[in-house]
Amino acid sequence: MRIAVYCSAKDVIPEEYLQLGDALGKWIGQNGHTLVYGGATGGLMSRTSDAAKAAGAHVVGVIPPRIKAAGRLATNCDYLIEVNNMSERKQRMRDEADIIVCLPGSYGTLDEMMDATSSAIVGEHHKPTFVLNFKGFYEPLKQQIELMRNLHFIPQDEHYKPVFINSLEELYGQIINLK
Repeated sequence: MRIAVYCSAKDVIPEEYLQLGDALGKWIGQNGHTLVYGGATGGLMSRTSDAAKAAGAHVVGVIPPRIKAAGRLATNCDYLIEVNNMSERKQRMRDEADIIVCLPGSYGTLDEMMDATSSAIVGEHHKPTFVLNFKGFYEPLKQQIELMRNLHFIPQDEHYKPVFINSLEELYGQIINLK
């Protein structure tokens, strides 16, 4: 299975979050999956991709020129896809993946998560999106989504929505059940 992982590229985050990337990457490799990610260095991106590669995963990176020019091109990709900009990066990562996993992150991760969700709502894809709510990281987002649903900005019968999960073990179970 090809698993796109959206996550932080920041190095100065708590170690337990970086270890989350290690564990997910290792699991991806040990279970014969392919990692699709942003192709850049830093933070959870490096930790997830390095662990996946070390555990035998095929690693696909998708990178725009501005990140490459900033000297942040990862060297662990088996296949590197160069795109023109961040919008194309999001599209290509979705296209290359069978499922999407969102780890904790910042603006870019939220942008990727919302792009995956909104493009699925309009029927551009039907790929499951899992959001790892590690240590309650995404609780405020879950509350905002519930508020939007309660006020009918999001339909009550929403046919597609990201699945919030609380642990890697729960994520692994969800992925295994997709096969």
